[in-house]
Amino acid sequence: MFSMISFTSILTAQEVGINVGNVAPEINLKNPDGKEVPLSSLRGNLVLVDFWASWCGPCRRENPNVVSAYNKYNKAKIKNAKSFVVYNVSLDRSKTAWVNAIQQDGLNWENHVSDLQYWGSQAAKDYQVHAIPTNFLIDANGVIVAKNLRGQNLHLTLDKWVKQL
Repeated sequence: MFSMISFTSILTAQEVGINVGNVAPEINLKNPDGKEVPLSSLRGNLVLVDFWASWCGPCRRENPNVVSAYNKYNKAKIKNAKSFVVYNVSLDRSKTAWVNAIQQDGLNWENHVSDLQYWGSQAAKDYQVHAIPTNFLIDANGVIVAKNLRGQNLHLTLDKWVKQL
């Protein structure tokens, strides 16, 4: 027989996973300066976890759209969150190529991480990333609310998170 506390905790427990409704798996990789930036440190924000690489043509072509979304929504009032932020996870092997691409593409946010392990990246394994660009939109509680938002779909989805004044 279940007690009420056990039954309630069963109902409220959320599974860690990569599907919409799951709590996003932790990522704890280093930025270009060598400082670890845990994904969980961004809780309280609406976070776009964006997997990409400097050598990936489709990623580089999508980057202007991500920059546009960041510039449009970073200062917006977001429902149930402090702000909108981007957390870039690079599947690069070369730190130089990675840092140069960040600069060339104007990825002007602070959360860039990589383990420089290419497809062997632990984050790519944890998120079952087999092609890039791939992204996950995570709410302030760390729950995945959307996946693979590109082009106008990214903007249309983010529009739904903006508080109407």
